[in-house]
Amino acid sequence: MRTRIVLVFLGLATLLILFGKPACAAEGPKDTARVLLVTGEDYKGHKWQETYPVLKAGLEKDSRLIVDVLADLKSLATVRLPDYDAVILHFKNYDPKVPGRKAFDNLDNFVKEGGGLMLLHFGCGAFEEFKDDFVKVVGRVWFGMKPPPGKRQHDPRGEFTVNIADANHPITKGMEDFTTLDELYTCLEGDAPITTVATAVSTIDKEPHPIAYVFQYGKGRVFQSVLGHYTVAFAAEGPAELHRRGCAWVSGLEPVCAK
Repeated sequence: MRTRIVLVFLGLATLLILFGKPACAAEGPKDTARVLLVTGEDYKGHKWQETYPVLKAGLEKDSRLIVDVLADLKSLATVRLPDYDAVILHFKNYDPKVPGRKAFDNLDNFVKEGGGLMLLHFGCGAFEEFKDDFVKVVGRVWFGMKPPPGKRQHDPRGEFTVNIADANHPITKGMEDFTTLDELYTCLEGDAPITTVATAVSTIDKEPHPIAYVFQYGKGRVFQSVLGHYTVAFAAEGPAELHRRGCAWVSGLEPVCAK
C-alpha cells in the first residue's frame, strides 16, 4: 500500500514539473546567455559611443543576458566567438580591411554552427565589401549608396508606428504596436525567405517595410532590427523591449514573456 502511495506521489510530482512550470520560464537547462556587443565604427551621424551604453543597459534589464562589449573591430578576427551564445553587430565599417575577411569568416562559422546573431540599425551595412556573402548569413543587407530605381535610404527622421506583424513568434508574442522616433529604413535588399515580425508604413510610399525579422542560417538564429539611429531610439521602451526579446531569442533563451 505504501509503495502505491509513493508511486502516485512521484507521478503527481512529475506532472507538476512537466506542466506546472510558469509559462514565462526559459526552456531547457540554460538560464543565462553571454552576448558580445561588437561596435567601434559607424557613419559619422551614428554616435556609437553614446548609443551602445544605452543599448547594453536596455538588454541587461533581462537579467539572463550578460553583455560584453568589443569596441576594437580588429579583434573580431581572433576573439573566441564560441565562448558566447550570441553576437550583436552595432557597427558599419568603412575600411574594407577592418574587421576584414578573417573576422567575417569567424562570424560566419559561429552562426553557421549554431551561434545567435543580432543586427541593429546600420549593422545592415556592415561587411559591405563581402556583401554577397554577408547577405547569405543575415538575409537582408543595405543596398548601398546608390539606391535601385524607385528606392531610397529611409523616410525623413520622425515619429512612426511599429506594427507587430507576427503575434505568434516568441519575440513579439504579447507585444503591442508602439510609436517610436527614429529613421524608417527602406534600404534593405535580399531575396532569401525571412519571417517579418514587425513592420512600419512609410509616409512617402505608403507601403509597409520590414522593421524587424528573423532568419535561419545554418544552425544559427538571426534577428535584425533596423531601429536605433540615436540614443532616444534605443532608450524608448518599445524598441528596447523588442531588442531584449530578439537578443534573448537568438541566444536560445525562450519563450520571452509579455509584460
